Amino acid sequence: MAKRYVAIWFRHLVTDWMIRRRPELKGVPFVLAAPERGRMVVRSASAEAQAKGIYPNMVVADCKAILPSLQVLDDIPGQDDKLLNALTEWCIRYTPIVALDLPDGLILDASGCSHLWGGEQAYLKDMINRLSGFGYHVRAAMADTAGTAWAISRFGQITPIIKSDRQLDALLPLPPAALRLEPVILERLNKLGLHTIGSFIRMPRTALRRRFGQILLQKLDQALGQEMESILPVRPIEPYQERLPCLEPIRTATGIEIALQQLVEKLCERLEKEDKGLRRCVFKGYRIDGNIQQIDIGTNRPSRNVKHLSKLFENKIVQIEPDLGIELFILEAPIVEDLTSAQDALWNSTTASDNRAVAELLDRIAGKTGMDTIRRYLPNESYWPERAAKLATSLQEKPTTEWRIDMPRPVNLLPKPELIDVTVQMPDYPPMLFKYKGKLHNISKADGPERIEQEWWLRNGHYRDYYCVEDNDGARYWLFRLGPYTGNEPKWFLHGFFA
Repeated sequence: MAKRYVAIWFRHLVTDWMIRRRPELKGVPFVLAAPERGRMVVRSASAEAQAKGIYPNMVVADCKAILPSLQVLDDIPGQDDKLLNALTEWCIRYTPIVALDLPDGLILDASGCSHLWGGEQAYLKDMINRLSGFGYHVRAAMADTAGTAWAISRFGQITPIIKSDRQLDALLPLPPAALRLEPVILERLNKLGLHTIGSFIRMPRTALRRRFGQILLQKLDQALGQEMESILPVRPIEPYQERLPCLEPIRTATGIEIALQQLVEKLCERLEKEDKGLRRCVFKGYRIDGNIQQIDIGTNRPSRNVKHLSKLFENKIVQIEPDLGIELFILEAPIVEDLTSAQDALWNSTTASDNRAVAELLDRIAGKTGMDTIRRYLPNESYWPERAAKLATSLQEKPTTEWRIDMPRPVNLLPKPELIDVTVQMPDYPPMLFKYKGKLHNISKADGPERIEQEWWLRNGHYRDYYCVEDNDGARYWLFRLGPYTGNEPKWFLHGFFA
């Protein structure tokens, strides 16, 4: 597939955004300024201000001398980055690969995308029209290389779409600045009277390298496609992703369900070919107003069962607010694991399967209450209570050791032991009473101690003497004393509750 890139240049990014925010500024020359070394310096100038000869980096006092009616507003640091990042998200509807081109542009890898809009001209026109509709002054161009697209978007005068393998013809009449060169190189070229790329492009490369450095040749080769130039997408592309652009905006739940069903079927078909199953899936809807609606699901075991996955999404579709309409749906599977055909057969088996039933039940509960509400623990090779269990990564993970059942353990172990006040006979008797969260508990029965030593190869510290106690109300607790009765009086802690 031939590579095609689109460069978008926002000519007045921040000031255009300010006009969107404050419509009364439309048609008024104004600047955004910030203090610098005791002076107010222009950071951004509106189109009307630039038409009067006022540009960024000028001192506000000088600008006022040129245009006394100029309005000066406070600059918002970092606003341009925020805007570009938001516009990057918005442009994902045109291609999954969108990169920032600081300080005022975006680069899109549009390879294989334009046919969905009916061709490159319609693709670029739709992009420009919609950004212009948002109030931004934009110029965009399309070419085989990001360098040529960038050059044409800033300096092109004839056509914004450069046909394949026509980069050289497009670059010849452009100024050297179209190659994204540093100012010092541009100054040298200007001094030598080289005002267009065509005036030096056929010079010997050794002479160009000696006078202007390797960077000139590199930029030239990148623009011509003779050297690869990669762009860094703002959002990494999920390997398992399906897209569904809509001819007309979708505003109904039925339409969303149909789109979701098609995407799930396409994604599962691909997963089946690669013996994979998804563990997490995200469904996104790009609204025409730029908003992105999103719902997600998770599974406790790899799955590519269309019916099951659709069922999990079904309960969450009501959370999507289509508003004026959704024009693009994307289904992503950010977490994918191996799933053989034998494993997959469990999902489609007509006979009852405990594993399948448990997995389906857990998935549905998690879909309603959240994935973080369900946890599975496995025994860990440690005697220390806090490290005696570990969180399982999946329903299929097998334990590497056995649960310890020779000694009683509470059903609810506190993640961190809580300090309690006790009355106890010395030296090794269980407490007679203890106070926990302001309530006094009189102990009627006790068993212990069970001494647990620190795992010295991991950390130093005192041993613990654990007691299983029962108060007068019949509630049972797991208490321990930290360390021996030598020196200071040892502290007591509550570490768990028995059923």
